[in-house]
Amino acid sequence: MKSKVSATAPFGLGLRLSNKASEELEIGSNMATFQEWLIQNEVYVFTMNGFPYGNFHDERVKDLVHAPDWTTNERVIYTKRMIKQLSVLLPNGLNGGISTSPITYKYWYKTTKETVKAFEIGAKHMIQVADYLLELEKTAGKYMHLDIEPEPDGLLENSDEVLHFFSTYLLPIGIPFFKAKLGLSDAEAALLIKRYITVCYDICHFSLAYEEPKDTFSKFRDQQIRIGKIQVSAALKILFDGENNEAIWSELSKFNEPTYLHQVTEKIDDRVKTYSDLPEVLDKREEHQELRAHYHVPLFLETYGALYSTQDHIIKALDYIRDNPVTEHLEIETYTWDVLPQDLKQDLSVSIIREIEWLKSRL
Repeated sequence: MKSKVSATAPFGLGLRLSNKASEELEIGSNMATFQEWLIQNEVYVFTMNGFPYGNFHDERVKDLVHAPDWTTNERVIYTKRMIKQLSVLLPNGLNGGISTSPITYKYWYKTTKETVKAFEIGAKHMIQVADYLLELEKTAGKYMHLDIEPEPDGLLENSDEVLHFFSTYLLPIGIPFFKAKLGLSDAEAALLIKRYITVCYDICHFSLAYEEPKDTFSKFRDQQIRIGKIQVSAALKILFDGENNEAIWSELSKFNEPTYLHQVTEKIDDRVKTYSDLPEVLDKREEHQELRAHYHVPLFLETYGALYSTQDHIIKALDYIRDNPVTEHLEIETYTWDVLPQDLKQDLSVSIIREIEWLKSRL
């Protein structure tokens, strides 16, 4: 497949390792064997997806994609191990990133007190990781970052919640730590934290929050919050016209599957309402003007029968970064191939090649 999309140049790979796979990479000569495979195939690893800790395919995932969350030591240990492994795999001269859960799944914490505690513990654990990244850069000479990935029903869903997390939890907890350890000023400690704790801008997720790319990028830039990587992905967009609604509901029902959470969002005035999963809207079939569904559909299709995608958000994001290079890392993230409706399934290699070629044509 590499020969089809990058015949004469090394090919960048985003690696997804479960905790078990990450542990196995440490055993015996597995790392050396993998490195040799990368060299022989002219492939390099520049980013890892550290969001799902366990299995992510062929079984029910749903909200457990966040487990164990950032309130646990297990999440810290897993993330640090991946960072160490990426430091070994990362070519010299490149920075590397690990994308991760937006702390936890929002509805696991029932009260305000519990939620605040989750924010506090999550921030403390992320500061531990920032400290680990600092020490690793000193010893290995490679700059890496932890990329927080907001998504629907995560504790962080949108840019305002990310800014709130930084200003209310991450910086107030992290600044005293780095001041005491390194003798930094408040401003220097804040910049150090923002160097190592960054944002994974998943285009699908931010389109579900009804955020325009240029507005979100500008907000983060103004607060000196970095974009560690952009995940190029598209959500389902459902536009009701009042005439074709039955066909629309019929098409949408084909996307109802039991593996992943498919939150559905709706913008009402200036507020975004989130439905916890696709069956919630399919069962009621109420009147709507527009819905968006958390379903990572192929990039190269703008329409799916009577449905649409948020491909327009991808194009807007790419147009913006052409003149404002907010990150060095673009990673295509379509993972729903196996659970697509039958009439949309194609050979996996052909589909992935088509995705890459579509993105290359837009850059």
